[in-house]
Amino acid sequence: MALQIVISLSMLSIVMLILARGSDAGGISIYWGQNGNEGTLEETCATGNYDFVNIAFLASFGNGKTPMINLAGHCDPYSNGCTGLSSDISSCQAKGIKVMLSIGGGAGGYYLASKDDARQVAIYLWNNFLGGQSSSRPLGAAVLDGIDFDIEGGTNQHWDDLARYLSGYSKKGKKVYLTAAPQCPFPDALVGGALKTGLFDYVWVQFYNNPPCQYTSGNVGNLEDAWKTWTSDIPASKIFLGLPAAPAAAGSGFIPVDDLKSEGITQRKPGIAQLNTVINPTKSTVLPAIKGSAKYGGIMLWSKYYDDQTGYSSSIKSSV
Repeated sequence: MALQIVISLSMLSIVMLILARGSDAGGISIYWGQNGNEGTLEETCATGNYDFVNIAFLASFGNGKTPMINLAGHCDPYSNGCTGLSSDISSCQAKGIKVMLSIGGGAGGYYLASKDDARQVAIYLWNNFLGGQSSSRPLGAAVLDGIDFDIEGGTNQHWDDLARYLSGYSKKGKKVYLTAAPQCPFPDALVGGALKTGLFDYVWVQFYNNPPCQYTSGNVGNLEDAWKTWTSDIPASKIFLGLPAAPAAAGSGFIPVDDLKSEGITQRKPGIAQLNTVINPTKSTVLPAIKGSAKYGGIMLWSKYYDDQTGYSSSIKSSV
């Protein structure tokens, strides 16, 4: 009987340890759409590596412009050539993957001229990509899970209005998820005001191309300080660490896999039975430094094409 109790307690401890470790488990968000050599959307989801796929980008909209999606070499929206993605989107969603439309990006022309302009853009997004009706849905009949704000140009005006209008459509049935990809200097110069609305579910902060708040070899301090600011000051459900999936994917900020996952190496000091020493304790503790946050959501990667080159997501998935 005593042995059974000991075994039971041991099993309970193991289960509790597994649950504790699982509680800070995160997911991976990927951007797809800006390179025709990155595989199809369906193939992207079939890897099993991603929990979110951001279709990039709706790069032209606002101020009376005719909205236009740009998916690089994947398909031609001008000839309705992207409607075939509908089946890919449905395939991804059947696997439990959330598929978002990312608006903005680093190129293109977009800004919101007024609150009414934001309302008109929201109506367009609802009817053409979400749960509304339109005879000219660029990606076909599939209903996307929400809208990602990757606002890297234009002005900082009325993105909060757009978020409110889009969020309001959740009352019509299927929830409209809102995500954003701000730069790590806080607050973000363009969508900082919108993020304070508390309407965003997931925020994948770009910790690259921003030296003051990104990782540098052997030094996680700047990144960790910025992470604490983002997780304490932004009322989002989860915050993600946004990274380039390869050195060539960004001007700076790439974190080698071992640096991302490492907690430093401990070894027993010869001759002293009870004393352990840490070898190279500053050798990055990136994930260990941020995973303790209740708002930790995982990793965002730019982009699927670069992830294919390095296998980054496959290398880090078990640690995220």
